[in-house]
Amino acid sequence: MLDLLIYILALLFFVSLIAILAKKQGVELIIGAFVGLIVISNVVANKLVSFWSFAIPAGIIAYSASFLLTDILVEFYGKKIAKKAVWSGFFASILSLAVIFIAIEWQGASFWGYQEQFSLVLGNTWRIVLASVVAYISSQTHDIWSFAFWKKKTKSKHLWFRNNLSTTISQAIDTVIFVVIAFYGLFPILPIMIGLFIAKLLVAVLDTPFIYFVRYFYSK
Repeated sequence: MLDLLIYILALLFFVSLIAILAKKQGVELIIGAFVGLIVISNVVANKLVSFWSFAIPAGIIAYSASFLLTDILVEFYGKKIAKKAVWSGFFASILSLAVIFIAIEWQGASFWGYQEQFSLVLGNTWRIVLASVVAYISSQTHDIWSFAFWKKKTKSKHLWFRNNLSTTISQAIDTVIFVVIAFYGLFPILPIMIGLFIAKLLVAVLDTPFIYFVRYFYSK
């Protein structure tokens, strides 16, 4: 468990560093990092990993960290830029899925004997793909709306409250939609939901100091 915490904190620190660099280099750095997290989380999601007594997709840390970038974008650049990042991530995901499909279907070289393993690692069922897309758009859109709503209500105060409330509810929406579409009728969905949500909630709580870390540099 300690190793997992170190991995999460290291990723959140790196994500925050990119956001800080974007203050001088441009918001494109944040959008690029956001898109990268979304795409790579889809790629590595095919591996199931142990999380206490639960089995969860390996991409959960990268995907959960993307919500920190969404909140940073809304906080410092506005809803319009945040929505551009979300839609960029959506189209990048579709493109990556298309490229992966082509690579799987493309006949391998005669001396290359890893087609089965390649397909097993990168291939996804249509239900997983549909679940990922619907959950992603729904949860990220809600996160942007919720963070902006509470920012207005609190008059830009209580950043910890806005960050945690928007992300927690958005992650709950993401979890329910994804698990129901992907696994209903195939596996008991409640244990999967619980494991996924706890993992996402852990990242959401841990990312709070990092958004303050970023704000410190943006306030200078």
